[in-house]
Amino acid sequence: MKGLEWRRFSRAPADGMGRKRSLWLRLHLDPWLLLLLLSLMGAGLIVLYSASGMSLAIALGQASRFGVALLAMFVIAQFSPGTLYRWTPLAYCLGVAMLLAVEIMGDIGMGAQRWLEIPGVIRFQPSELMKLAVPMMVAAYLYKRALPPSMRDLLVCALIIGVPVMLIMRQPDLGTSLLVACAAVFVIFLAGLSWRVIGLLAVLLASALPLLWFNMHEYQRQRVLTFLNPESDPLGAGWNIIQSKTAIGSGGISGKGWGLGTQSQLEFLPERHTDFIGAVLGEEWGLIGMLVFLALYVLIVGRGLFLANTAQDTYGRLVGGSIVLTFFIYVFVNIGMVSGILPVVGVPLPLVSYGGTSSVTLLIGFGILMSVHTHRRLLPR
Repeated sequence: MKGLEWRRFSRAPADGMGRKRSLWLRLHLDPWLLLLLLSLMGAGLIVLYSASGMSLAIALGQASRFGVALLAMFVIAQFSPGTLYRWTPLAYCLGVAMLLAVEIMGDIGMGAQRWLEIPGVIRFQPSELMKLAVPMMVAAYLYKRALPPSMRDLLVCALIIGVPVMLIMRQPDLGTSLLVACAAVFVIFLAGLSWRVIGLLAVLLASALPLLWFNMHEYQRQRVLTFLNPESDPLGAGWNIIQSKTAIGSGGISGKGWGLGTQSQLEFLPERHTDFIGAVLGEEWGLIGMLVFLALYVLIVGRGLFLANTAQDTYGRLVGGSIVLTFFIYVFVNIGMVSGILPVVGVPLPLVSYGGTSSVTLLIGFGILMSVHTHRRLLPR
């Protein structure tokens, strides 16, 4: 056993307790998770190139965004969970301030006011950053409190969640607001919330649905009605989902071939390189291609949950678990949306759909997860 331990650590410098650390630990990266993410991004670029009408500019633009996202992941992974904990309140307050700035002077696109723009420098959605800042703030609040959380703690957490979620809903962006809320609720769930309280909250949420319905924008209500009966307006509101299901169904087992999808390449399928890129995947690569991507997602979620479970403190465990479960919700909602089993809410397919801010946010989250895993304090045997 001693010889095995010596061979395992002999090539890495010793830590303060005389033990050796591998190169990956010194880089604060997890090689298996990194390999899975790179595989998903590489396969995603292949699908995106076809979905964009064989546009090399879009594919290269996405590749450059992935490069920025990977750099951001590496940088964030170098900071210890303790440092991230101390910065969390600042990140949360800065995020809320940017959401208020969007409300006042945000850039309008496609009928929504969701972006902040520094002319000639950057254009981004502050709501994407709140997918990390809000759950981190909830975890930071619960960190030094007795768990499971008391009713008073739950009310404070509801306030922490409610302020940014309401601001995001006003943009309007129902999909992102639900993802932010889910990410924060996962933190509370992982904190040991009893099933009795979960049941009570579910009843309260169900009773609030009529209020939510009457406060939704007209196009949001139309999306729900279209989900229930897309054939009621096949050439209007139901067009997207009908074309998406047609594309997936026509792909069969093995698909029509890369770049040979009729619904996508003939532009019957709208938003084919963003929200509905999963339909392009199903049409061109068939059930086999869909299963390959789903397998990659399952492996990433499984590895992520393992890393989160290695956290040595409550903050790291809650944040890490929330990041992984939110990633799972991304996949679940997008696949459900393009296949017609969930309403269209504008959630991208992670690391496959075209977009910069979303990719950077996701990989920063995985950088935090790697930090939680690789900054563990070595305990004496």
